Amino acid sequence: MAETSSHLKAVHGNEKILSGPGENNSLEMTVSLVHGDASELKKRFTSLNILAVCVTLMATWEAIGAVFVGGLVSGGPVALLYGYILAFIGTIATCLSLAELASLCPSSGGQNEWTSILAPPDYAPFFSWLTGWITTLGWQVFTGSAAFLGGLQIQGLVVLNYPDYAPKRWQGTLMYWAILLVSWLVNTVGIKLMPLVENGVLFFHVLTFLAVLIPLVVLSPHKNADFVFTSFDNNSGWSSDGVAWCLGLLSATYVLAGYDGSCHLSEEMHNPSVVLPRIMIGTVLINGTLGLGFLFALLFCLGNIDSILSSSTGFPIIQIYYNSTGSTAATVALMMPSILIAIASTFGLLASSSRTLWAFARDKGIPFSDYFAHVDKGSSLPNRSIAFSVIFLALLGLINIGSTTAFNAIVSLAVVALYTSYLIPIILHAIRRVRGPPLTYGPFRLGVFGLPLNIFATIYSIFIVIFLFFPPYQPVTAVNMNYACVVFGAVVIFSIFWWFVRGRKTYTGSARQE
Repeated sequence: MAETSSHLKAVHGNEKILSGPGENNSLEMTVSLVHGDASELKKRFTSLNILAVCVTLMATWEAIGAVFVGGLVSGGPVALLYGYILAFIGTIATCLSLAELASLCPSSGGQNEWTSILAPPDYAPFFSWLTGWITTLGWQVFTGSAAFLGGLQIQGLVVLNYPDYAPKRWQGTLMYWAILLVSWLVNTVGIKLMPLVENGVLFFHVLTFLAVLIPLVVLSPHKNADFVFTSFDNNSGWSSDGVAWCLGLLSATYVLAGYDGSCHLSEEMHNPSVVLPRIMIGTVLINGTLGLGFLFALLFCLGNIDSILSSSTGFPIIQIYYNSTGSTAATVALMMPSILIAIASTFGLLASSSRTLWAFARDKGIPFSDYFAHVDKGSSLPNRSIAFSVIFLALLGLINIGSTTAFNAIVSLAVVALYTSYLIPIILHAIRRVRGPPLTYGPFRLGVFGLPLNIFATIYSIFIVIFLFFPPYQPVTAVNMNYACVVFGAVVIFSIFWWFVRGRKTYTGSARQE
């Protein structure tokens, strides 16, 4: 590689943190991040630790077993299988586009920092601000979705083992709160053990894939290939099969989101310009491949569809395991990997979401920024941002008490917010490639493939965002309404309002590349 020097400057106050030269290359990255009274986070994670965190926080094969019912209702096997393949390809294009930016500017802020670099100077602060709000929202809600899965699946197993038990939504919320409490403890008092725990969870994630897949394939009655590859069944109430198929994409897009989690931990790792792209791409390839394998097995082993859709457990995957084994004990054993991974993934999700909040507060992007930008001197942790994230997520759990579709709304909101946060810097990057001025890239760059990948990722992300705002079922009622658009719109409107009230005067997250 020709010797290049890239100087990225972000004005955050008056403190400088310099990153060392890249590994095995002559690129020197100089990042000036001024945190005001905030301190630098401790570099506590190795490359393997970060890979383990990100692979397990996505947990694609476990998550697809929990959310595939949306695609099954909105198109059947055809929607699930081909929708997943489309989502996998779109995710790879989007991931490569973001990995190039992560190599150029590794920062816990992630998307809002990249937006600030890529946007026209006059508009960079506002676009960076808006992206920061959307990214923070997406990661907070995405964290809650995993904890919800764990809590509700535990409740589903209780229903299976005790048929007389009448599940209450508030009981599921209590389990959700318990998972949040454990995650908070791991992220604070147990932070020294977290890298070791995540490494163990990574191997557990891969090994239990076979431990679950083999009994499922051996014991289940098998559907034929025509059913898996050609069967389309629209039970969503939408008159258009095309719209129903597009709505079924939520199952695939949700389980393939979150690969930017490593970016928000970049200031706690060494040599991020080189390592981040490898982790992001590896995360998508590992999870995407395992997810596709599990989906194939699942579609061939569905059994009686009416039985699984009407399951009293609330999760068709539990009913599939029970129908296959005929044993509640075996069903519990097959479900434990999914539940344990849902709990463990919340550890990494909380770490990423709290760092995203902390970085945005460091840029003075939220109310009470100085308070939430604080880093504890003893632990080198953003404890206030971690605590706020847990409190916010605990309050989010109250929605489950009053709504039967709370989980679907949370999943939709998480995916829409994350994909919008991906979309903004990718669009700006594509424009920058065409109109200039040229960028000085980091160690990982896409070269001549950059613009085509950016364009494809843009089209895919816009497609996803539009259809995930649609109500999943017809006719639309207050119960099945997709409230993601309402919450997302409210956050965007408030962020714009707060920009004019205070943000334009105080926001300092305007990174510029010289």
